[in-house]
Amino acid sequence: MVHGKWKWMEEELQSLKEKSQLRTLHDTSLLENGWVLRGGKKMLNLASNDYLGLSESLNENKRYQFMKEEEPISSSLRFGSTASRLIVGNDPIYREFEKQFASYKGTEDCLVFSSGYMANLGVISALIGRKDLVLSDRLNHASIVDGIILSRAEHKRYKHRDIEHLEYLLKNADSNQRKLIVTDSIFSMDGSIAPLEKLVELKNRYGAMLMVDEAHSGGIYGAQGQGLVHSLGLSNEVDIQMGTFSKAYGCYGAYIAGDSILIQYLMNKARSFIFTTALPPINIAVILQNWLRVQNESWRQKSLLEKSAWFKKELQFRGFNTGESESQIIPIIVGDNKETLNFSNHLQEKGVAALAVRPPTVPEGTARIRFTIMSIHQEVDLKEALVHIGEIGQQLKITL
Repeated sequence: MVHGKWKWMEEELQSLKEKSQLRTLHDTSLLENGWVLRGGKKMLNLASNDYLGLSESLNENKRYQFMKEEEPISSSLRFGSTASRLIVGNDPIYREFEKQFASYKGTEDCLVFSSGYMANLGVISALIGRKDLVLSDRLNHASIVDGIILSRAEHKRYKHRDIEHLEYLLKNADSNQRKLIVTDSIFSMDGSIAPLEKLVELKNRYGAMLMVDEAHSGGIYGAQGQGLVHSLGLSNEVDIQMGTFSKAYGCYGAYIAGDSILIQYLMNKARSFIFTTALPPINIAVILQNWLRVQNESWRQKSLLEKSAWFKKELQFRGFNTGESESQIIPIIVGDNKETLNFSNHLQEKGVAALAVRPPTVPEGTARIRFTIMSIHQEVDLKEALVHIGEIGQQLKITL
């Protein structure tokens, strides 16, 4: 028992435990072909965001070879950048990569951030302030929500993908306010897709800015993985494109793509860029390598989308509620926290790493198992996992 000054923490943790919302860490090592070693047990990894399997592309031997012989831009692939980019952390590899990536995204320029969370915090709070208005899809990622809170702007949430509700809010907004509409392109816990073309129409009609978070669509959609915005021909219409390198690109970091003046403004105003040590040059070099593979290995995107569609269909055939999923993110909506945890634990015992997602990550009463497919998953492994999912779902009465 904890006493004295930390007793309030103990009480809060106990409350989380009673609501089946307590979270703990489990040792997890990534293995090959979409498997992990979790808690000492080998499991099929159906819980990561490594959609194209590119995190496996640079093992220790390849990394040594890469450092010794492949230095495509920088003369020094260091592990430490030593300072923020505005001081002495701006290795030449940064700007060369950003120019190339901007061209790939169909924008004038691009700026690398240390993570998606830091990008959303810094960009949103730089673009809007106390007198402004931000309109956010109610299922947007927590980093977007936190960026809005940090901005101190007026915050109005519109119903998930509800264009009529968003237009109502825009119609009734103060015409003198600077307005920002912000949305995920693919929603991370539901797998649903934002109505981007309709959002563009609204932002043009009401003079708003539009920011799209492509964390879960970058590398997957588009002829060479440019993302959902580019695949819909909206690169010149979406004002701020944000994305990460930690998911389909299999590395770490994030970017903002847009007009040159936007990038220059963010260099001067985004606090999470200005006051953060730059990512190491070696990290940018690995991003570059994986990005080239995304462009040149289209079989990965094709395999991912085909397997995801098949897997969702199989879950639905077995009577599971997969919500509004339209992508490689496929939830089974369970509802109750305790039942969801029980389902997840049974699956892990059978060697399937499919983890429970509970409030506050998702709304109350919508706890779920979130499945994410990888292009490198073997069909035989997925079929075996489906057998276990179906049998345990019936046993626990989770199927419809």
